[in-house]
Amino acid sequence: MTPNAPLLAQQWNEIAAEERRLALGGGPEAIARQHKKGRLTARERIAKLIDPDTELLEFGAWAGWKMYSEYGGAPAAGVVCGVGLVAGRRHMIIANDATVKAGAFFPATAKKVLRAQRVAFQNRLPLIYLVDSAGVFLPLQEDVFPDEDDFGRIFRNNAVISAAGLGQTAAIMGNCVAGGGYLPVLCDKLLMTEGSGLYLAGPALVKSAIGQVVTSDELGGAEMHAQISGTIDYREPDDDACLARLRKLAALAAADSPQPRAPFARKVAEPAAVAGKQIYELVGGSARRDYEIRKVLECVVDRGSFDEYKAEYGKTLVCGTARIGGFPVGIVANQHHAEKPAEGAVQFGGVIYVDGAEKAARFVMNCNQDWLPLVFLQDVNGFMVGRDSEHAGIIKAGAKLVSAVSNSRVPKLTVLLGGSYGAGNYAMCGKAFDPRLIYAWPSARCAVMGGEQAVNTLLDVTASALERKGDKPDAEALAKLRDKVKSDYEQAMDPRHAAARGWVDRIIDPARTREELIAALEIVTRHAELEAYRLGVFQV
Repeated sequence: MTPNAPLLAQQWNEIAAEERRLALGGGPEAIARQHKKGRLTARERIAKLIDPDTELLEFGAWAGWKMYSEYGGAPAAGVVCGVGLVAGRRHMIIANDATVKAGAFFPATAKKVLRAQRVAFQNRLPLIYLVDSAGVFLPLQEDVFPDEDDFGRIFRNNAVISAAGLGQTAAIMGNCVAGGGYLPVLCDKLLMTEGSGLYLAGPALVKSAIGQVVTSDELGGAEMHAQISGTIDYREPDDDACLARLRKLAALAAADSPQPRAPFARKVAEPAAVAGKQIYELVGGSARRDYEIRKVLECVVDRGSFDEYKAEYGKTLVCGTARIGGFPVGIVANQHHAEKPAEGAVQFGGVIYVDGAEKAARFVMNCNQDWLPLVFLQDVNGFMVGRDSEHAGIIKAGAKLVSAVSNSRVPKLTVLLGGSYGAGNYAMCGKAFDPRLIYAWPSARCAVMGGEQAVNTLLDVTASALERKGDKPDAEALAKLRDKVKSDYEQAMDPRHAAARGWVDRIIDPARTREELIAALEIVTRHAELEAYRLGVFQV
């Protein structure tokens, strides 16, 4: 990428380079140690498992980013998760990365696996687990072990997913100890390679607890579980044989249909009117930018398919139906330049006003009636504030939109293009509102309020606290304090910060937004909850 390339393209280039580093897991030395044991790495296993000439659609690559530095870090939270084709059928694949702390579970690891299980359950994807983990990361056990969004919930989900009729196959390809042993045993089919270990307590703990001296193989090796305990279904000599068996088992089920399940539909796709790379030119990479969202849509939707809804009303929210890769969808997108309504003052781009909120709420309801998946393109500063807006009922209007989105029965996909601030994040289907998948551009910024407002507020609060302690900062100290507050807040708004904590599933190349949404629609239209569209009480 040349120095004169658009800022958004430069931002993506930096993200892509860092993702390649994250993919190395624990690094070259840790990879070499894994190979020395005669085992493949998690990514090598996945590459051999999925169909030739296909790629894993990875989720959570940034999990744990810049977290756990006191323990040496945990790239990708020590687990690789994503959707891949195995024998022509999409599977959710969850593979422990033993090059990262022996595949131990950090808090972010549990959260990432739970998200993968949820995506699989919502979209009726069978699961394959490639197990190679030392269990809970003991120094952080209290943050991993007991709660409803912690380690144990994974095993509860195994049982619930199996009862729902979704296939789960596990392959133990290394360590599988302590409570982690429940994951493979709760699956429908269980494979194990020679040299692997499956036990509730390892040899050292057994000796400490009951004084018994036993080898790893005697305690929980593949031969013992195949011949004596009967716990495993297939014993394989090595990784390659195990992966071949997994593919053979997956091939017993029918391959995915190219058409989505009813009531969803897919028509013949038309190319986009404008090449995706034009997004770099259309949208700047800075927070203060002005662009026409309809031009961005021309790079995303099938040529000529966008049909705008209430185009002359509530203009800072652009709503309309379209096709993306042949899939009919409803789109709700923030307009990011000023708009002049027929009456009243100019409306600022990226701000939700009463008219826009009410328009979008009605549009979302219509999409639910028509079984159209919803695509939200967020670049939102929040709702309009001030006396006039409050008198007009901005809270009521916002609540209508939040309610319509919350109760949607159709799949929702969200892409954070830029700002994702405060209640705007909620109304535009942020993570708390159950998007099936949520993506972010490198220019995304997610926080309770915009940077400048937050810095001023935090600076006032911090300075007041110092003054109460009798330490009134002078002008120079205030300037340094402002710089520190600003730096900290900007880091917290970074999309990588959000992705590290599971607030977004993927950071994507803006130029490939169309391709990413097509792949997502192929996943989320696999299943529909055939129930009536219900809404609660609306304020009027």
